[in-house]
Amino acid sequence: MPLAAITRAVSPSLNQCELSFIERQPIDVARAIAQHEAYAACLESLGIRVIRLPAAPEFPDGVFVEDPALVLDEIAVITRPGAASRRGEAESLAEALAPFRPLRRIREPGTLEGGDVVRIGRALFVGRSARSNREGMEQLARETAAFGYTVEGVEICSCLHLKSACTYLGRETILANPDWVDLAPLAGCRVIEVARAEPAAADALAIGDTVVLPASFPQTAGLLEQAGWRVMPVDVSELQKAEAGVTCMSVIFEARSSTA
Repeated sequence: MPLAAITRAVSPSLNQCELSFIERQPIDVARAIAQHEAYAACLESLGIRVIRLPAAPEFPDGVFVEDPALVLDEIAVITRPGAASRRGEAESLAEALAPFRPLRRIREPGTLEGGDVVRIGRALFVGRSARSNREGMEQLARETAAFGYTVEGVEICSCLHLKSACTYLGRETILANPDWVDLAPLAGCRVIEVARAEPAAADALAIGDTVVLPASFPQTAGLLEQAGWRVMPVDVSELQKAEAGVTCMSVIFEARSSTA
């Protein structure tokens, strides 16, 4: 089944983005736009069909499309972001996903952001963060139980999302910063630890045997290559000033038609 990825162009208001764990720095928006286009081209080089949504000037964080939507094999869950400023982003994602999946929604008072969800087979691990609450996790569990998914909370600290601290690479292997996440719920997986000098390097995007990783993490790239992965470095330095990782800028899924 071919893969598709939804992306959204960088907002001209990116400098007004939400920040939680890093200090605000001026962002060169033109450079961020160029870096984002190179990121999309990287996905296309891996055989992924990229569906580009236009920029949303009213949403500084709109480029981070992973947070308002979670796509599974059977359904797409339109989330309710924990950051109130981001809740208006979801409708355009819902419209883009409707041709591919039946839609479900996280409702108030639940909050859930896609960056907090790491999927391993039929297990959905959800970071207990400031952006995803217990009600959101419980709603996710109810919406996905009929399809055989389980939902389990994971404690994180010192970072924005669960995917800031660990991502699944396939082959029963995760890339993780163990200082930022309790790995006990993921005990069945092999762990590759990020380089000590690169604590934010755990946010990696695995496509088959290739791992897309920010170019700013060369030591962790070396560790992944030693472990048998091909690494594609991408320069996302301006977007990292907005607390970006390589997972958050796309929603990737198998492109099958919705039966809704």
